[in-house]
Amino acid sequence: MENYQPPPDLLAGRVILVTGAAAGIGHAVAAACARHGATLILSDQEQRDLEPLYDRLEAEGAPEPAILPLDLEHLDANGARGASDLIGRALGRLDGFAHCAAFAPFLSRLDDYDASAWERVLRINLTAPFLLTQACLPLLRAADDASVVFTADRAGRRGMAYWGAYCAAKFGLEGLMQTLAEETRDSSRIRVNSIDPGIVRTGLRARLYPGENPADLPGPETVTGSYLYLLGPHATGATGQCLQHPVSQHSG
Repeated sequence: MENYQPPPDLLAGRVILVTGAAAGIGHAVAAACARHGATLILSDQEQRDLEPLYDRLEAEGAPEPAILPLDLEHLDANGARGASDLIGRALGRLDGFAHCAAFAPFLSRLDDYDASAWERVLRINLTAPFLLTQACLPLLRAADDASVVFTADRAGRRGMAYWGAYCAAKFGLEGLMQTLAEETRDSSRIRVNSIDPGIVRTGLRARLYPGENPADLPGPETVTGSYLYLLGPHATGATGQCLQHPVSQHSG
């Protein structure tokens, strides 16, 4: 979707939930969706981290966004259902869901991988997206044209040394995407896909590669076209696919 040119009103009238919206890819995706007319539900762990983006979107004249703080590490089924119920009461609908939150604390051999860190990485990157998506399915099924987009990674299609739980979680996330796509393909108007954004300038990347110059990497705004495409009506009928951004090389 490198050359995709979305119209200004691409997402007008749509309500879209974006996790990881405080920074990185999630922040860029949320801002892009708002610029194209969507009403955003901004989600991340801390409300205070979302407030600058909220203020920015309001100042730019975008539809008034909502803030939904979620601690993905400790989210359970009841918490996910509570979030979905809140969206239904406050906004009455959900047309799109972009899973952009990601977490990887370090690179390590499996010999040395800390078990508690393993559980934390899987909960944030795999279990929480499952719980939230499951809880939001009734809202998504009620929409005329709903789209769920997971953020994939090359590490989720081919094992990579030292990526440990993150690699396992991304493999699982791709399986979740494909399974949900098959289950909803003929029974609803929900589209389910994933995007591998490749190497971009994010906090996760900087933490794992401290010796790398961030200025040498493309910014997260360079990959938002793929998200806009899948979240909007031009991708109607597309489901079960993983879009790989042209700059994709390995985890980031």
